Amino acid sequence: MISKTNPTHLAVILAQVNPLVGDIPGNTELVINTTRNLLKDKPADIVVFPELILTAYPPEDLLLRSSLDVRIETALKQIMQEKFETHLVIGYPGKENGRLYNMLCVIYRGEMLATYKKQCLPNYQVFDEKRYFDAGSESCVLNIQGVPVGFSICEDLWEAGPYAQAATAGAELMININGSPFHVNKFEDRLAILKNRQQEAELPIVYVNQVGGQDELVFDGCSMALNGDGTLAAFAPACEESLLALTIAWDGQKANVLKGEIAPLETGAALIYKILVQGLKDYVSKNKFDGIVLGLSGGIDSALTLAVAVDALGCDKVHAVMMPFKYTSDISIEDAAMQAENFGVHYRVIPIEGLYDSFMTSLEKEFEGSDVDLAEQNLQARCRGVLLMAISNKKGHLVLTTGNKSEMAVGYSTLYGDMAGGFDVLKDVPKIRVYELARYRNTLESQNNEMIPARIIERPPSAELAPDQIDEDNLPPYEILDQILELYIESDQSAHAIIDKGFDADTVMRVLRMVDINEHKRRQAPLGVRLSKKGFGRDRRYPITSGWKLGE
Repeated sequence: MISKTNPTHLAVILAQVNPLVGDIPGNTELVINTTRNLLKDKPADIVVFPELILTAYPPEDLLLRSSLDVRIETALKQIMQEKFETHLVIGYPGKENGRLYNMLCVIYRGEMLATYKKQCLPNYQVFDEKRYFDAGSESCVLNIQGVPVGFSICEDLWEAGPYAQAATAGAELMININGSPFHVNKFEDRLAILKNRQQEAELPIVYVNQVGGQDELVFDGCSMALNGDGTLAAFAPACEESLLALTIAWDGQKANVLKGEIAPLETGAALIYKILVQGLKDYVSKNKFDGIVLGLSGGIDSALTLAVAVDALGCDKVHAVMMPFKYTSDISIEDAAMQAENFGVHYRVIPIEGLYDSFMTSLEKEFEGSDVDLAEQNLQARCRGVLLMAISNKKGHLVLTTGNKSEMAVGYSTLYGDMAGGFDVLKDVPKIRVYELARYRNTLESQNNEMIPARIIERPPSAELAPDQIDEDNLPPYEILDQILELYIESDQSAHAIIDKGFDADTVMRVLRMVDINEHKRRQAPLGVRLSKKGFGRDRRYPITSGWKLGE
């Protein structure tokens, strides 16, 4: 009989790790080495890894490969052969009776003690688990050193059923494993859900999440534990691999999470900047690029992209190229050079006038009798794209494009020009937030608080493709544009609803038309870090060919 004065204590480690999608042998070694190393330092009763740790999340159509079963079986056997003196909680895709499930198992001393099949399969935003998995229906409660522990997987916590089911089955502690990607305010959303579940049965919840970038998604970690009274007992940092240690006290009737380490909670620009850095860092490293190259224009977008690139990769991996034309201002040339010097990156100036003139000579008869218009402006951007892609091919560098979400939304970009590249750091960053992030980055320097020169931040943005050109010649002010775009893209509001909020009707219809007719451009745009609940990627899928009436 357990005494309340001498309760049982469970040592639990939340392994917030950064796996690689598809690398089953590598992820298996990650599980084994992580467990082996932490057990050297101190014993643990339970070590919890994230959802689908053996494939990493999301494996997408790799789940359809015929060799999946054999690879997973081999991985599980390899882990069991270690016979670790701890209960390992492992997420993996598993088949039973010809059906594929999102599963977890508990392994102890080389034996698989229990399995659980995810019951709630998300099929919204970036998630499409119903494409691959069947849903489970049964709870899993395992007695670990006298403590009845319930298990669930990610979305199971976002709906009331599985949690209540486990509580009814006798669980006094819930462990939930996750592959939960970041979006703005995601921590607040998670915490609210966890508190809702906790209040329903007053059971402590242990929550572990993976960390790292995977294509457009960034997994922020932020693993945590909530006590039975809803208080935050432990919290792991965002965007960092971490082994979060917890102690669970059990008196025979009630489990309690003794307060552990609580990392500082980053919010706002600080967190978003960290997400951008993580997303770029992992995309470059996991895809084994030697470095990156980008066009440095002297404008705010390329300035912020350069800063993120240096913070993600180091200055020695970053190559910046200024490609001036006759419309490029002296200020832009000076500011680009200053920023390149501030960050210590490889820097070259390659004028495009000769290249442009060669194209125009070749096109002379085609353009004969036509006025100078957008075609000539786009040709300048395409000259720059050609140069950057040539450098990429020669040196093995990834080309970073520098377009922001506002530009992507309305098509203020050039196919095969400034859109030519492999990754866009700012793809889901509205223009107004670009300025916010640039100002934030300047606060990180103790000596020079203008790594991004103030003049870049303060002067009106311009593509500099025509004399005295500024963005507002072609677009509404960004303060207005970004509000309209957020309502239309992220909230799916109609033109009438947006106009009813006080926006000029002609402006709204003009903006919405630009969004709708430029879907073909966005389909050809490079990947970029997802920040919002409705990014231009897996989140938002609109037909290019469509008879849908504008604004409805």
